[in-house]
Amino acid sequence: MQEERDLGITVTNNLKPSSQCAKAAAKAMQVLGPIKRNFVLKDEEDFRLLFNGYVRPHLKYCVSTWSSYLRKDIECLEKVQRRATKLVKGIKDKSYEDRLKMLGITSLEKRTVRGDMIQVFRIVKGFDLLNIENFFELDDGGGHALRGHKWKLKVKRSRLQLRKCFFSQRVISLWNSLPGHVVDASSVNSFKKRLDNWFADVEI
Repeated sequence: MQEERDLGITVTNNLKPSSQCAKAAAKAMQVLGPIKRNFVLKDEEDFRLLFNGYVRPHLKYCVSTWSSYLRKDIECLEKVQRRATKLVKGIKDKSYEDRLKMLGITSLEKRTVRGDMIQVFRIVKGFDLLNIENFFELDDGGGHALRGHKWKLKVKRSRLQLRKCFFSQRVISLWNSLPGHVVDASSVNSFKKRLDNWFADVEI
């Protein structure tokens, strides 16, 4: 397998993100080690300060471009956060799901989905200086009224599973399923708040 590294992202000739996931997880683990040896994490504030500032950036850098879709790659990244949450005093013996709730965070997988939706919003609503036509095509309903919001995207057919997992493809189904009051937000911050409230009530 051949690979090249550009702007911190490893790209292989088969376009699968496994190599990038493994390297991102390895770097994050290298940072997590000194934190474990030198700090006692007493509560959520300690965890957020160190994990968000020094570990998570390695796991989420440009993740929209290489988002993992193979379960083994998703778990490769998730195990870093799973291990990190065990460093917080008093919750090591709790389940991973309970630790996430106690720390007020979500899984990395769900956080990636959230990031995807925010990026789609920025592109579709023109908050980023990007041409929407380079990514998506708005669905006009073919002359029929669309149910849901008016910013739905046209579903594109993909022959390869790999193509279905590209950013411009993988986000369409969930974006189209968002309720109108979420998509109709007037600002990015407003969209984030409405999206988080909606996420709290649904399974992703």
